[in-house]
Amino acid sequence: MLIKITIVAALLFSIVIPFGGFLISRREKAGFKLSLATNLFFFFSTLIIADILLFTGSASAAEETTEAAASILNNAEGLKYIAAALCTGMSTIGAGVAVSSAASAALGALSEDSSIMGKALIFVALAEGIAIYGLLISFMILS
Repeated sequence: MLIKITIVAALLFSIVIPFGGFLISRREKAGFKLSLATNLFFFFSTLIIADILLFTGSASAAEETTEAAASILNNAEGLKYIAAALCTGMSTIGAGVAVSSAASAALGALSEDSSIMGKALIFVALAEGIAIYGLLISFMILS
């Protein structure tokens, strides 16, 4: 019961406090850096707290070995889904950053010389391929 209360409290803090950081940064015209920093801090701290509280356990009794093996298998199954989600999410974030840089540079180059459209599209397509690679790896993790 204490574990559930701790996880719910950490989740609520990770939602409420970054929102307050956003409101403060908006009022002070400091940009989004404070809000982003608080979001990242509370997201990863909530993730670490949940990992510590949910994935700890003991399997020292000899008669509980089958239950321990089943719990380890369930943890491995859950970690497989987390790995696939991280693989897809991080590759799409990287692809978004790459496409934004490549597309803006391509539009600037096209405004100067319209004959390089093919080369510009190739660079943008290469940047989009990063997301497809991450999706393929996540399918390989899940299968």
